[in-house]
Amino acid sequence: MQIGFIGTGVMGTGIVTNLLKAGQKVVVYNRTKAHAQTVLAAGATWADTPQAVAEQADVVMTMVGYPSDVEEVYTGEHGIFAGIKPGNIVVDMTTSTPSLAVKLTQLAHDHNVQALDAPVSGGDVGAKNATLTVMVGGDKAAYDQLLSVFQQLGQRVAYFGDAGKGQHTKMANQIMIAGTMTGLTEMLVYAKAAKLDLPQVLATLSSGGADNWSMDNYVPRILKGDYTPGFFAKHFLKDLRIALQEADKMDLDLPATKQAKLLYEAMVDDFGLGDDGTQGLIKTYEQK
Repeated sequence: MQIGFIGTGVMGTGIVTNLLKAGQKVVVYNRTKAHAQTVLAAGATWADTPQAVAEQADVVMTMVGYPSDVEEVYTGEHGIFAGIKPGNIVVDMTTSTPSLAVKLTQLAHDHNVQALDAPVSGGDVGAKNATLTVMVGGDKAAYDQLLSVFQQLGQRVAYFGDAGKGQHTKMANQIMIAGTMTGLTEMLVYAKAAKLDLPQVLATLSSGGADNWSMDNYVPRILKGDYTPGFFAKHFLKDLRIALQEADKMDLDLPATKQAKLLYEAMVDDFGLGDDGTQGLIKTYEQK
């Protein structure tokens, strides 16, 4: 199987590296070729456009930034659908909108191609260590065919139904993470104001009911002053906006998620920290 992969950022680099380690042949494209050097050095080959990737690959996977980027990569002048071959599979792993997943699946079917939306959770650590959680929607036959490939990337893979269901599951994931990120931030602000030993607080809370993935992975970075992105704050804000838009469509009111969105809007829009990791939220408290 020849796999094509478009998007070699923080997450894509880890995913492609693990595909190569598993013995897969991977051809890649990224908007900035310099950002693909790590995977090219590891054995991936380069294509000059998404169309060229699709012309060479049996399966094309994408992991880009925003829904607009997804749409351009698939439907642009030199996009995937300009080069895709009948009988092949496209897999969008970007966290995007459920409605776009449905649209891309319909376009894929017009080209006699199967499609999956398969966003992931686990951040840069999960991408590097092949411990991602993969949430899949779309064509079941394509899922069955690619299950072993997904298992090379993650420790849990689950199929949720037709097109868009993977993206809806990722929105549920992001709603949960919104709470853990605001919780760990305010926990640290409180503990620091109370003059507690912060590493001891982390060790203690990690052994009790307050334990969670975000605290275990991000608090140690904060204590070291490390705000490099395992996941960009600007992308998390995008996700929260999508989640709330989808909630509105279902007549749901999610006040805690709305508050998290406001906090990340302050971080990204007011303080210009969108290229920090999501753990950089604590800087907004310090600057205020």
